[in-house]
Amino acid sequence: MASTHVDVVKRLQADAKYVALFKQAWGTERITIDLVAKSIASFERTVLSGNSPFDRFYYGHDKTALSPAAQRGLKLFMDPKKANCEVCHTIGKDYALFTDDKFHNLGIGADIQGNMVDLGRYEQTKNEADWGAFKTPTLRNIAQRAPYMHDGTFPGIRDALGHYIGGGNQNPHLDKQMHAIDFLSFDERDDLLAFLDSLSAPLPDNVGPPPDLAGKQTGQK
Repeated sequence: MASTHVDVVKRLQADAKYVALFKQAWGTERITIDLVAKSIASFERTVLSGNSPFDRFYYGHDKTALSPAAQRGLKLFMDPKKANCEVCHTIGKDYALFTDDKFHNLGIGADIQGNMVDLGRYEQTKNEADWGAFKTPTLRNIAQRAPYMHDGTFPGIRDALGHYIGGGNQNPHLDKQMHAIDFLSFDERDDLLAFLDSLSAPLPDNVGPPPDLAGKQTGQK
């Protein structure tokens, strides 16, 4: 994170373990950013989350699966006159990915004066419609995935919610769906957070860092 494509490739190419793994996966020891992206995408497709309290409540019709607070939060999440989160973090009839797979300008790439400091998808497409736009992420297991936004702007989920409460940093390309929802009471905000907590479910055992890296991160030897 916060690196460049060139530096990422250099770091991977200098690591003999990764060179061997890329050879095994792709048949070449020459690492490119295209193969890095394909490797990440291949891994992410294995990270499946289901059977959360929300799934059991909404699709399994288990009315006891969600707490009263989470049920109120779900209503706020879907209400276009309230939080209206579902406009981008979609909930379908048969399943919920919690993303529309589209790109939106939420004011994350703008400073408080409205100047764009991160151009988002525009850097790749050069399309004015993509100015400051980033892809909608899924909200599954969101409570365990701090920090938030593409650059880790917000350390906690309550901080991220605060960005939406304020309507995002204003800029000429701000998505038309972004507007302040500071009319939500503090109790309603807590209900929204309770609902977001209900999106957590057990993940496959092999989606965390390798054991040797995990030990270093936790201070273990």
